[in-house]
Amino acid sequence: MKTTLWAQVGAALLIGLALRFVLNLHPVWWLAWFVPGLLFALALRVSTWRAHGLVAIAGLTSVTVNFPFFVKVMPLPPAILVMALQTLLWVLVIGAARRIVRAFESAWTILALPVAAVAVDTLLAHFTPDGNWGSLAYTQAEILPVAQLASLAGVGGMLLVLMLANSALAFALTYGVKGRGAPMAYVSVGLVIAVSVAFGYWRLATPVSGAPVTFGMVAVDDSIQGANSDSSRAVWQRYDTQVRALVAQGARQILLPEKIDVLPAAAAQLRQVQLAQLARTQGVWLTVGLGVVNGAEKRNEAWVFAPDGSRVTDYLKQFMAPPERDFLPGREYPVNDIQGVMYGVAICKDMHFARLGRSFGTRDAGVMLVPAWDFDTDDWMEANITKLRGVENGYVIVRSARNGLLSVSDAYGRMLAVQRSAKLPGSVLLATVNVGPRVRTVYTRIGDVLGWLCVGTTMVLLAWAIMRTRRTSGQRE
Repeated sequence: MKTTLWAQVGAALLIGLALRFVLNLHPVWWLAWFVPGLLFALALRVSTWRAHGLVAIAGLTSVTVNFPFFVKVMPLPPAILVMALQTLLWVLVIGAARRIVRAFESAWTILALPVAAVAVDTLLAHFTPDGNWGSLAYTQAEILPVAQLASLAGVGGMLLVLMLANSALAFALTYGVKGRGAPMAYVSVGLVIAVSVAFGYWRLATPVSGAPVTFGMVAVDDSIQGANSDSSRAVWQRYDTQVRALVAQGARQILLPEKIDVLPAAAAQLRQVQLAQLARTQGVWLTVGLGVVNGAEKRNEAWVFAPDGSRVTDYLKQFMAPPERDFLPGREYPVNDIQGVMYGVAICKDMHFARLGRSFGTRDAGVMLVPAWDFDTDDWMEANITKLRGVENGYVIVRSARNGLLSVSDAYGRMLAVQRSAKLPGSVLLATVNVGPRVRTVYTRIGDVLGWLCVGTTMVLLAWAIMRTRRTSGQRE
């Protein structure tokens, strides 16, 4: 008995170690297709409470991979709490799926794990301050045929197919071909995956239309120490020089990062005049991110200047990163018509939330301009989460991040140009891409319908499973 227990604990630890490569900030995408399935198979083979314990061991072993990042962006107690909650989510998802499977012992319950996973992912996306940032779906962002599922059902569609594969593996390891309908269930899962990938390749073959537009991005990682400091003058002078250089190379849209400086209202007004003059003298569209402090009110803003120097957009960031929870959130979704294409603007973390990305899609944005500020190690994750908003809603994303990546991706998630940011003299990216009206997607029309269906289905199946288990136990007595 003890030998078996320690073997199971060892298996949970090994699975947890493998999951570290799935959950980290630069995930190994192919591991996500079977490692969670191994954990589900382990849970199906043991008693209920032992299953919870083993999943907790694997979960805690895996989520701690991001502990250095968490303590970088938040104090230690919240960082520990986040890891505990992430571990609990693994226990809840696998525990719920296991209960449904064990209650019915039928091939159709192969759907339990993917449905429960999408349900929890949807609830996180809508009701937590950080959304579904750690969703397993984001591990597939660079696998473009799979990523196209986001155009149909958002990241929930990607996650459903991913976890369906894991569930099939767990069933094969636990039950083999025993039970009525098992072979057909495996065949059905294979067909779903094949059709999903085929759809992705079909969508990627769609010709890209639109007129060429040259975008210029600049990012300087150096922090500014005071509005009139040497560091402030050096950084702003570099941005001014690079904007002029990019315009000379043909750029017509210039994007600078988020919160380059945090200024009192009066100083922000002076900076606005200077930036308006820069846009006017260069005849360019200029998007800039700044922090503005007006008394007790703090605002994280993105200003868009037209070539005539007028400020046509003053966007207020809606979703705050942990260090800026005391900033005032915005509620608007501004777009500007530029030569027949609608351009929207959002700031960094805003684009982690699918409902915000969809709101711009419903306003027919063909391009999203995204000033951003990352934390170095999360550069891949932040750029690829943002990229999937473009796949969901069919628009180009232009993102300029301090301590991150400068990037341009198209409506199909292809990274067209990428450059790492840097300290002074900074980093620049010049990219010419075809820009046209927004590519119509099913997701923009229906939103998270799949996710909410999974929420409802999980609740019904769990209630049914509990009643069935109690009835069966009563009959045995």
